[in-house]
Amino acid sequence: MNRISLINEIAHLAIQQNKMLGTAESCTGGGVAKALTEVAGSSAWFTCGLVTYSNQAKHLLLGVDESTLVQQGAVSEAVVKQMVAGACVRGEADLAVAISGVAGPGGGSDDKPVGCVWLAWGNASEQWAQRYLFKGDRRDIREASIDQALQGLLQALQKSV
Repeated sequence: MNRISLINEIAHLAIQQNKMLGTAESCTGGGVAKALTEVAGSSAWFTCGLVTYSNQAKHLLLGVDESTLVQQGAVSEAVVKQMVAGACVRGEADLAVAISGVAGPGGGSDDKPVGCVWLAWGNASEQWAQRYLFKGDRRDIREASIDQALQGLLQALQKSV
């Protein structure tokens, strides 16, 4: 399914379920929100996209716990789950996706190499997350992250039907 078809299906299900969607993005820099709002009428089912690139922004705008950021790092399961919860609470979203990763070309480590991306989906009270290791350059990693984020939104909405 191409990206536009995927977004159209997300839109259809969100409208059918009367759900507002939101995003909390780091390494994708707003790419998921941009993709979702390419569809005319997206204001009927998309509430907001928060780009929280720094740890300070994750804490201030999304309410991510500072100790979690210090202890586990921004690229972690705990952080993306808190980002989802924050996007839902502060952005009044019924369903959100969050992304934090190492897009490169630098910044990787043994634990979190370039291409390591954590994504989470959920609502204010329940979130689930998955770690991915995408290949390619910075653009490839960011695009793969956006595609996976959209696929996860669709799956979350399909489970709610």
